Amino acid sequence: MKLRSICWLPLLQFTLSFAFAAESPSPSPARDGSHDFDFLIGNWKAHVRRLPDRLVGSNNWLEYDGISNHKKLLDSNANFEEFEVDSPEKHLHIKAQTLRLYNPETHQWSIYLLDLDKGLLPMPPVVGEFKGNRGEFYDQEQYKDRAIFVRYVWLNISPKSARMEQSFSADGGKTWETNWICELSR
Repeated sequence: MKLRSICWLPLLQFTLSFAFAAESPSPSPARDGSHDFDFLIGNWKAHVRRLPDRLVGSNNWLEYDGISNHKKLLDSNANFEEFEVDSPEKHLHIKAQTLRLYNPETHQWSIYLLDLDKGLLPMPPVVGEFKGNRGEFYDQEQYKDRAIFVRYVWLNISPKSARMEQSFSADGGKTWETNWICELSR
């Protein structure tokens, strides 16, 4: 019996090494996403729908119209957005600035919402990447004294239109409530 086991040992080693080699292909190089936001560069019309009451089951959407203008920074992959929308009948106004930075080592984008009125760079950024024609970006932050996940999704991207949605999750990402929808058009 021992002789038999010894005879099968080289065959078993060859079979296992072949199986492991077949199961673990060499990793493909990371995708260069440094131009993923190039579609945004330029001037857009913006239509926003926003839930002012979040994570309470509200269905009361407010609507705004305005502009979203994007430019590259210093001939790099970074870009900056100036955003301004109004809801005249409700006497509401939103002004925002967004900085997007690409990290060539992680192949991911960090998106920062700037508060120029208060002189703040709120942290953390949402971080993520595009896969195909869809970008997903996440962070974790405090909202009304509880930890939540935040998700931005970019979709329906074309030279003439794009859509960005912001969602919150209070249950660790099991369910998401979309609370901001921005439709861009040229």
